[in-house]
Amino acid sequence: SEFRLKSDPERVALPTVAEREHNSLVGIPFHLTKTKGTSSFGKRHTKTHTLCRRCGRRAFHNQKKTCAQCGYPSAKTRSYNWSVKGKRRKTTGTGRMRYLKHVSRRFKNGFREGSMTKKKPSVASMDTS
Repeated sequence: SEFRLKSDPERVALPTVAEREHNSLVGIPFHLTKTKGTSSFGKRHTKTHTLCRRCGRRAFHNQKKTCAQCGYPSAKTRSYNWSVKGKRRKTTGTGRMRYLKHVSRRFKNGFREGSMTKKKPSVASMDTS
């Protein structure tokens, strides 16, 4: 039973619910409060994740040194088939494609570089000769 009698000093009483809540607010050490749940989350003030240099999200784990979003520092970007929408958002063609958008045109012409195109004789010059 968790009741106290002021007249009986020999009786050892367990802490009440109010006292337990007070202990968690006052700042009694975590291991003494015997809780890992709601009351302990307010005491956590260190960050587990920081910004990832590849994807820019705050998903880079400080201790694991891996990004939960893109998988950095692994060479290939993290992607799974269970997230088809996620793959669609990040696939090739959703960004600038600064280099890749010119490749198809260069392929049609055989990837020639440094040479100028030969001028075709115009129709007007052919008529005069």
